[in-house]
Amino acid sequence: MADPRTVLVAAFPGVELLDVTGPAEVFSIASRLIGPGGRGYRVRVAAPRPGELTTSSGVRLVADLALAEVPPGPDTLLVAGAMDLTAGRVEAVVDPEVTAWLRLAAPGARRVAGLCAGAHILAAAGLLDGLPATTHWLTADRLAAAHPLVAVDPDPIFLRAGRVWTCAGVTAVLDLALAMVAEDHGQELALNTARAMVMYVKRAGGQSQFSVPLSLQGSADDRIEGLLRWIDEHLAEELPLPALAGRLHVSVRHFSRLFRRRTGRTPADYLEAVRLEAARRLLEESERSLPGIAAGTGLGSVETLHRVFRKRLGTTPAEYRRRFRSPDAPAHPTV
Repeated sequence: MADPRTVLVAAFPGVELLDVTGPAEVFSIASRLIGPGGRGYRVRVAAPRPGELTTSSGVRLVADLALAEVPPGPDTLLVAGAMDLTAGRVEAVVDPEVTAWLRLAAPGARRVAGLCAGAHILAAAGLLDGLPATTHWLTADRLAAAHPLVAVDPDPIFLRAGRVWTCAGVTAVLDLALAMVAEDHGQELALNTARAMVMYVKRAGGQSQFSVPLSLQGSADDRIEGLLRWIDEHLAEELPLPALAGRLHVSVRHFSRLFRRRTGRTPADYLEAVRLEAARRLLEESERSLPGIAAGTGLGSVETLHRVFRKRLGTTPAEYRRRFRSPDAPAHPTV
């Protein structure tokens, strides 16, 4: 029987609970699905000191060993993170002991990942210089400001740059761990693991941390919020500016100013972004034809669909479908 792959989670007092337990659960379930005859995973938690460890939620974990006791060369090294939410500011916690240990330990691991705000620790250890990286959108600006050599992208769920991985916040740690399972054992095991965890979908890394409508919540007044919901339900229709303004009973000029002030976008930019998001979902979850997707999302033509994908995503609809299509999508094209 093959020895299990060692997954070491580096933690510290105040760490985010799910950063530790989320990947541990993914690798544990995958190991059980592999069975005793295959090469599963063994998860261990290390901290500056062994023993009881209080997380940010107050729930206590037990670190198996001290960082200084970690044997060299773990297969997978995951660095958990934490965010300080006091005093009305959001700051990533960069534990100095974990950072110092990571500089020495990371070269011996097959792959290294910064989970959520753990990306800040990887950056502080110099592991992200010259690489693309992501983190929780709340701290992405600070990561970019503190580490100008890191190409920070606040949008993706997770990113992989060779052997170095980073991911967004909270549940994105599950997506990253599933992607690692897929890398080691194939998509089928990763999908079965996601199903065993009753996850709605196993998301690909290039997908956005949040949807266009969600990103605008909290910034719009009741009239704009209601209009955004209505737009989402009528994307296939022609939505000219006068018609949108008419729904709020204001002039086109006043509507344009109001919409931009409340959302930070022009109406045309918002419509294109939300239609693109709807097209992405259809490409991921169905085999609807490109003309059908263009018509159903209000983009009109395949030419416009291609133009919007190239402009905003730097790819084509066909390539996007190839990369991100769900294995559960229907097998045959629909209209």
